Amino acid sequence: MSGKGQDLSAEQTHGEVQMSFWDHLEVLRWALIRIAIVLVILVVASFLAMPHIFDTLILGPTTSDFFIYRWFASMGNAIPFFPDFSDDGFHVDIININVASQFMTHISTSFWLSLVALFPYIVYELWKFVSPALYSSEKKSVSHAFFAGTFMFYLGCAVGYCIIFPFTFRFLAEYQVSQTIVNQISMTSYMSNFLGMVFIMGVIFELPLLAWLLSRLGILHREFLQNYRRHAIVVLLVLAAVITPTGDPFSLMLVFVPLYLLYELAVRIVRPAEPEPGS
Repeated sequence: MSGKGQDLSAEQTHGEVQMSFWDHLEVLRWALIRIAIVLVILVVASFLAMPHIFDTLILGPTTSDFFIYRWFASMGNAIPFFPDFSDDGFHVDIININVASQFMTHISTSFWLSLVALFPYIVYELWKFVSPALYSSEKKSVSHAFFAGTFMFYLGCAVGYCIIFPFTFRFLAEYQVSQTIVNQISMTSYMSNFLGMVFIMGVIFELPLLAWLLSRLGILHREFLQNYRRHAIVVLLVLAAVITPTGDPFSLMLVFVPLYLLYELAVRIVRPAEPEPGS
């Protein structure tokens, strides 16, 4: 009886059963299996709906009917330095120059869009796996970080789709170094830029969360971000200029402002430096 009680007490801490390394691996394995099953279901559904998704969502920025172009066109005369989006004849034909490209694009786009849609479920499974190892005082802050990271990822993807990619694509599609050269944009080039810009913005919007995690580890402090704010502004301006090579002030600020707000958000959520002993 005493030996069994000792074994039970050795396996329990604060009323929770302690799991071995292999038990943790088993829990993680089933979490990955569930994620893979849901991903396959979403990929199949996306594959079936892809013709409609492609025409309405992905190829939207190739015509003047795109809702962002129409919205900006309605405000064109009200804001100084505003780009001209009033051209109702804007249209770009995307061409295919490889026999297998359309089929492979169909599959790859179905996968990436499904992965984006699956992101909240992946976060949920990760939270279920990590939460038993946390103290009750830590669970609340970490759960907020998980769900805030999900929101920021989708917000970044939305900014990339609605602002970054349309502005960049329209400028590059209409730019000509010579009037004798006609732009013919391949599907592979279009998709690589589309997916890259949308997903990169989703990742960039995770930087405040990364800063918060680094501050929790004691690597990054608020004072560092405050002291280097002017340097960060210059870097962010250069980054905005690279992302939007249109050259007009409005497009530059349209990209710079969200990046700078992300930096200021990181300053707010990062912990201040611990006071030195004896100070």
